[in-house]
Order: sequence, then C-alpha cells, then structure tokens
Amino acid sequence: MKIIILGAGQVGGTLAEHLASEANDITVVDTDGDRLRDLGDRLDIRTVQGRGSFPTVLRQAGADDADMLVAVTNSDEINMIACQVAYTLFHTPTKIARVREAAYLSRSGLFDNEAIPVDVLISPEQVVTNYIKRLIEHPGALQVIDFAEGKAQLVAVKAYYGGPLVGQQLRQLREHMPNVDTRVAAIFRRNRPIIPKGDTVIEADDEVFFIAARAHIRAVMSEMRRLEDSYKKIVIAGGGHIGERLAEAIESRYQVKIIEMNPARCRYLSETLDNTIVLQGSASDRDLLVEENINDADIFLALTNDDEANIMSSLLAKRMGARKVMTLINNPAYVDLVQGGDIDIAISPQLATIGTLLTHVRRGDIESVHSLRRGAAEAIEAIAHGDAKSSKVIGRAIRDITLPPGTTIGAIIREDEVLIAHDITVIESGDHIILFLVDKKYIRDVESLFQVGLTFF
Repeated sequence: MKIIILGAGQVGGTLAEHLASEANDITVVDTDGDRLRDLGDRLDIRTVQGRGSFPTVLRQAGADDADMLVAVTNSDEINMIACQVAYTLFHTPTKIARVREAAYLSRSGLFDNEAIPVDVLISPEQVVTNYIKRLIEHPGALQVIDFAEGKAQLVAVKAYYGGPLVGQQLRQLREHMPNVDTRVAAIFRRNRPIIPKGDTVIEADDEVFFIAARAHIRAVMSEMRRLEDSYKKIVIAGGGHIGERLAEAIESRYQVKIIEMNPARCRYLSETLDNTIVLQGSASDRDLLVEENINDADIFLALTNDDEANIMSSLLAKRMGARKVMTLINNPAYVDLVQGGDIDIAISPQLATIGTLLTHVRRGDIESVHSLRRGAAEAIEAIAHGDAKSSKVIGRAIRDITLPPGTTIGAIIREDEVLIAHDITVIESGDHIILFLVDKKYIRDVESLFQVGLTFF
C-alpha cells in the first residue's frame, strides 16, 4: 500500500515505524529536516521536506497514485486543507486527519465530501480519554480494550502472589469458575511472550491478557490477584484538553479535583465543569498536595503536556500516599523506564492513537486494531466474509485453521453473543473474530486469512 504521512512528530514517526516494517511504501512529509533525516536513517522510507498542504509538496510525495493520506501534523488546519487538496487534485481514495479542536469536531456535516473531505477523523485527546476512563472503571487492570462496542473486553493484569490461579495450570480456570467462560490470550513473563496452553502454569508477576464478556471481567481478574476496591477520589494534574474531557466524562460518578497552573484556564474549567473542584497551582507543590489530602486519593493522574513534570508530580504523589498513579508520557523512550515502579501505569498517547490509524491500513475486513505492550503485540478484531469455498476460516473449527506462529483466537462475537473460542468452535460468515498476535511480523498472514477469494464474487 502506498501511504503518505504528513507530520514526522511522535504520532507520525511511530506510525511510519509500524507500517515500514510491514512492506508498505511510505513517504513522510514534514517541514523539519532534522526529524526527517532521523526517520530516514532508521527506517526504509522516503522523506519530503515541505508544507504538507501544498499541492506541489503532495505531488512530490507521490500523491498522484497514493492509496492513503494520513495527516497528523500539529495543525488541525493544515491536516484539513491537505485532505481537501488530496481529494480535489489527486483523488486520493482514503484520507485520515488528526483534528484536536473540539470546535471543529462538534460540527456535524463539516467533514463530508461536499465540505472538507476527511474519511476518518482521529482525535487523540478523545482516544486517550476513553483509554483512561476504561482503566478507572477496572481497578487493577494495566490495559482494557473494548471489542464489538464493549460487548467483549481484553484485559491485561499482573498476576500477584495469593491469586487463586497463580501457581495453577490454566485448564483449572474452568474448575474455579464453572459459570464464567474466558480465554487467556497471551502471557508475558519477564518481557517474553508465552503462548498459553492448558498445562501452562501462571506465575506471580506474569502479565496476563485474557478476554471475556464485559460482565465477567471482574470475576476473571479475581483469579489472578486480590480485587481492588472501586475508585472514588480522583486527582487530575493538568486541565488541558485531556484533563477537561476526562473530568467531564467521570465527574458524575467520582469525586474529581483538577490542579491547573493557568488562572484563565482555571476560570474556564470551573465554569464548564459541573461537579469537579478546580484548584489553581502546581501539582508538584508539596504543600498544596498535603492541603488537598493526596494521601486519601485513589488515583493521581498526571496529564500535562510536560513529561518531566508528569513524572515528578506522580512520584511525589505516590510518595505522599496516593493509592495509584497514572502518568501521561509522550516520549516512548520514557514509558518502559517508569512503568511498574512507583508509577503504576504509563500512558502513551501515540500508542493509544496508533491502533485507530492501523485499523484503516490493514488489509482484509479489519474492524479495529489495538497496540499492546507498547507496540510489541497487537489485538485485532476481524470480520469473516464469504463462504466455505471462498474463505480460509468460514465453516472451519478453530483447531482446523492454520494460524501464523504466535497468534491465538480469543473470542468470536456473533450478533449480540460473545463466544469464547474453543478448539471445536466453528466460524460462520459475519462473525467478529478477536485475534491476539505476539509477533507482528506475521500480520500479513493474519490479514490474508480474512481476504475473500475470487470465487465469492
């Protein structure tokens, strides 16, 4: 696939890295020559220096025969104009734009072909807000992913000593919970993936990914670790777009406080939010944290645009007694360094956003893609089409499907029913199939399973 990426920042660079390793023809456009040189040295891609909304620059990048334009510069306006130019002059089939400003997103009809022709809108702030909201709803989870509009969820948890299933074989899960159907999709032990089998023994400190119907998630989590109480008191450091959206989404169910430095922004937040307490000051101010009883906080969320400020305020809050800290970190190099120590969960906006972008790049009918373990693995929701003659999966039991190495089928969603995948489960046309890949080099093989053969047409 021939893809032009506008913007060599964190999102554009991370996307180029993902796609270049999958035999795509990638061109990255940016005004910053140093960034482009750095990307060009590391990846097998083309680079073009210039403003991505200029027709001459797009033509130089290969827009005449590009399959897709992904506009993820820091400017909403450049992203939107680039899509307009690609549609009008180059008839680019698929145009994806990152648009951050809520004033644009709230206007229905603005992104139609008759107005601004954007096929897929990406709002990183909304993606990250939803990501954090799911973590708050599932205390103790490291990652929570929705499939089929939330009917099924994939959850990552760290197994602790004392969990009923720790030290036991996976096949005993059914004995422990006869009324709950679940499947362990993968286990990461000391950062190495293990493909789970019935005789696999779960050890303490394993990172366990399991899939189940939404209603059964807490029951399965209780097998791996002591269940945590639901959160009540939440402190958010940073009243920017993400802090504001998160507070708005959760303030009716939790006691929320926002700490924000900018007085004008504080006034805006206090007028906009209904039940959230807005405090003006620094989240690294020890006296302010003492005054606001940080030792009673169930979660401290550092969501400013400054990685170092987020890390330091999180470490301080944890040291002062906050039960759990989650930290927004833009620099991917920091994420592995800090997660799992005093910082419970490091949230990478790039990796949260990248899954949304990958969904539209994958071949076959891929409904959603989610990046796991900081890009090391992927969860995919694919739809089976065709019939037994034209499809490699329809009409076959799971045990008869040749899956690429390191790939497991976790669940099947058939209409409104969640079916946990077992060897004898037979796949039907229209099924949504949840797959887990621990080795992304086999992604093309997975995609080919869901491409309908010519006999179907």
